[in-house]
Amino acid sequence: MAVTLNDINKIAHLARLGLSDEEKSRYTDSLNNILGLIDDLQAVNTQGIEPLAHAVDVTQPLRPDVVTETNQRDAYQKIAPAVQEGLYLVPKVIE
Repeated sequence: MAVTLNDINKIAHLARLGLSDEEKSRYTDSLNNILGLIDDLQAVNTQGIEPLAHAVDVTQPLRPDVVTETNQRDAYQKIAPAVQEGLYLVPKVIE
């Protein structure tokens, strides 16, 4: 499937883009190159190949799920402009 100049004109119209003739030509070439690459990738035989979650077989080291810091909410809220019942109050920005 190839992208034509007519396709670019339709897309530009739908997107409300004003493109010059040079830009239209460049976008036509670029999109055709991308579609050509997709065709090349789809032509590769992948029968019997397992999908990978990651290119390298590694695992993420996990740390124990334990609390390592003390609760400092009161210290942080002392410097806040407005606090009520442990919550930060902010000015209303949407009417």
